[in-house]
Amino acid sequence: MNTSDHAPSLTAYESIIARRTAHAYRDLPVDHRSMERALHAANHAPSHKLTFPWRFIRVGPQGRAATAQLAVRIKAEQRPLSEADAKRVHDKTMAPPELVVACQIRNADPFRSREDYAACCCAIQNFFVSLAGEGISGKWSTGGITRDLRMYGLLGLDPGAFEVIGFLWAGVADPPAPIARPPLDAVVRSVP
Repeated sequence: MNTSDHAPSLTAYESIIARRTAHAYRDLPVDHRSMERALHAANHAPSHKLTFPWRFIRVGPQGRAATAQLAVRIKAEQRPLSEADAKRVHDKTMAPPELVVACQIRNADPFRSREDYAACCCAIQNFFVSLAGEGISGKWSTGGITRDLRMYGLLGLDPGAFEVIGFLWAGVADPPAPIARPPLDAVVRSVP
């Protein structure tokens, strides 16, 4: 699907329902305008006390290559990797066409930090719902690389000022298999 020729075409409800985590991506680019719209949508998330605690870093080709090398290094530190395993880790990191790193500004107050994290989660959901409205899939990844100080170095981030809260992968993917969600009466109740 080429996303460059259209703006979002689904309703908000349809985009929310269409938003699903994808693990395998086609070798197709994501139009830069789709990414810009998704980041714009993310920046319009609700933010208690207007702290706007989210920061996003778009990772280009050089950063992606360095990220893939670091991912292989981290896995190799955990267990011996065969050449095939190393290639699998590398290719998995390089497969989605787009990588955005989501960060949160650190706050020493635990309650404010919790509220800021909730705001960042809303921003990330806005990002993915915007993409879903254009037929683009995504994945929010919180693997070990997102907590590794070497990744902070690659991104030029001060770990005392920012926390990486996830990698946001984006690309065109085959629709994931349906999942069984609990019925509404299992998750919603009313009180008089």
